[in-house]
Amino acid sequence: MKSPFTPGDIDIQKTETAFNGFFRILRYHLRHKLFNGEWGKPIQRELFVRGDSVGVLLYDPVRDCVALAQQFRIGCLDNPEGAWVWEVVAGMVQPGENNLQVALREIAEETGLQLGEAQLQPVVRYFSSPGGTDERLQLYCALCDLPPVVEGIYGLPEECEDIRIKTFATATVFDAMLDGTINNAATIIALQWLYINRDRLRQPSVFASS
Repeated sequence: MKSPFTPGDIDIQKTETAFNGFFRILRYHLRHKLFNGEWGKPIQRELFVRGDSVGVLLYDPVRDCVALAQQFRIGCLDNPEGAWVWEVVAGMVQPGENNLQVALREIAEETGLQLGEAQLQPVVRYFSSPGGTDERLQLYCALCDLPPVVEGIYGLPEECEDIRIKTFATATVFDAMLDGTINNAATIIALQWLYINRDRLRQPSVFASS
């Protein structure tokens, strides 16, 4: 599935900042090669500069349960189920951090759990919405013990975070995904991966090695 194009097939003529607030939006004036080998007409595109993020699905293979985070999301104002949505634990990559470091930091901030890199199983890395943002999201599944005390309210007050963590039976979460209650891409992708790999992850040898 090799692409016929290279970075040299894009001619960026001008870049300007269209907005610079909590997030940044760049406006590109460019043209690019077409599949017929010719250059296309100049176009203008806005890019939501989001950067890289990390998401972690917390899974207890012994109890067969999943912990999810619930918090307010501005993009879900018109969501019929409300603007407080169930998600995987997630956060943005800061300068000098790698994906594994972000995963462990966000787990600690949002659940209070102190996990190690060996407990993280890579799921997938993907562009969340390449038509308008540069965000790439790395997903992990964290194999861990989810005691009842993990449930509670977490987050950093200085970042106005108000995050509720709750543990559910895996079957309950799968049902919520199928009926549309869970309706954000990162969580759906992580749960679909868990659905495929659940039996393997529940083997004692897999959990012990993590």
